[in-house]
Amino acid sequence: MSFRFPDSFLWGGAIAANQVEGSHVTDGKGLSTSDVQPKGAFGEPVERVDGDFNIKDVAIDFYNRYPEDIALFAEMGFTTLRLSIAWTRIFPNGDDAEPNEAGLAYYDKLLAELEAHGITPLLTLSHYEMPLHLAKEYQGWASRDVIPMFEKYARTVFARYGHRVKHWLTFNEINVTLHQPFTGAGLPREVDEQTRYQAIHHQLVASAKAVKACHEMIPDAKIGNMILGAVLYPYTCHPSDVMKTLQQNREWLMFGDIQARGYYPTYMTRKFKELGIEIEITEEDEEALKETIDFVSFSYYMTGCASADPEISDKAAANMLEMVPNPHLKASEWGWQIDPVGLRYLLNFLYDRYQLPLFVVENGLGAKDVLNEEGIVEDDYRIQYLNDHLFQIGEAIQDGVDVMGYTSWGPIDLVSASTAQLSKRYGFIYVDRDDNGNGTLERKPKKSFYWYKSIIESQGEKLIPSE
Repeated sequence: MSFRFPDSFLWGGAIAANQVEGSHVTDGKGLSTSDVQPKGAFGEPVERVDGDFNIKDVAIDFYNRYPEDIALFAEMGFTTLRLSIAWTRIFPNGDDAEPNEAGLAYYDKLLAELEAHGITPLLTLSHYEMPLHLAKEYQGWASRDVIPMFEKYARTVFARYGHRVKHWLTFNEINVTLHQPFTGAGLPREVDEQTRYQAIHHQLVASAKAVKACHEMIPDAKIGNMILGAVLYPYTCHPSDVMKTLQQNREWLMFGDIQARGYYPTYMTRKFKELGIEIEITEEDEEALKETIDFVSFSYYMTGCASADPEISDKAAANMLEMVPNPHLKASEWGWQIDPVGLRYLLNFLYDRYQLPLFVVENGLGAKDVLNEEGIVEDDYRIQYLNDHLFQIGEAIQDGVDVMGYTSWGPIDLVSASTAQLSKRYGFIYVDRDDNGNGTLERKPKKSFYWYKSIIESQGEKLIPSE
């Protein structure tokens, strides 16, 4: 049975500044934490040495080629594009007295280009990067001093772009600090739990202050959070597995609970006690957290399982999200298990929990795409993946879930956040560049480009039912 998505549904894709822009020190930009992760989030940060290769220094050169890329997005029929601002383009060191005008002017031009093509921007304030200076001199988000710096940055961009941008996000996958502390919060990889959770608290307060600033400065805008939707199933129906699953899901749901409800959930009291953690939460913090988000956004790539059995849970040791593999699911080339029905489950689960509009702002398939003899990527595997996930979004909407839109990750090939590879391709548009920096950077639409265009044109009616 065909289903037509609501006319208000936003269709598009999602990119991040540090994975597409390049031009890492152009026009006064400062170094970010991402600029010292040449191997991606999974690799150790390194001191930069002039001449050392870092694929992100050029990435796909979106900084210069954005008009061409936005035109291609418009050709597909995008009604929205999720993108991020590089904090270091606006405040190169993070604690600068004045913003960098060249950085502000760049995003003026970029947003004007989107406006000219009728594409609504969804702008993320902090996407897996912060000024390196703040990580080195302030210990990243472990310092309370970073909160007013982030608020100043947020207010600066709200004042500059508020007339053009009506959809905002604060921190990308804010719960990632639990798994990758340097990527998430500028912390050392082996940071203790006390410092990790204090830094997370500072981010949550900063996010709430940005939400308040947005509500005050752009009253007709909507601002949401963004969480990594790492939903887990019980490995078995044994009660201990069910309880273990509840506990592990709460580790990431905490972030949604605080940002949507305005206070720490009571289950965290026991967790902090068991970990021997005492978070410094001031009265001002508690008041700030009361400013809640307008919608919940999240990424969704896979589900996993949780088990109370140590022999089974050990299988999750090498997995960034600590998920036990589900024996009923297949996996991608990178070992990410594919579960379209899990997206419908998560949408229903989150809507039941928060009763706020939801936005699927990341979902996609990384694969080693190959050009055929005609110079085309026949990515039927990606079409199948996206079709099945979009179909399940349609099912969730029919379940009664309020879904604002869908932005696939990423609509054009870009540098992988986890491994800093370009060979792990997600896009509808092929970029001629390899992991060693070779290639012309030429853009070529893949087969999925025309498929996604047809889905948007039909408002989802051309999706094929999936199980």
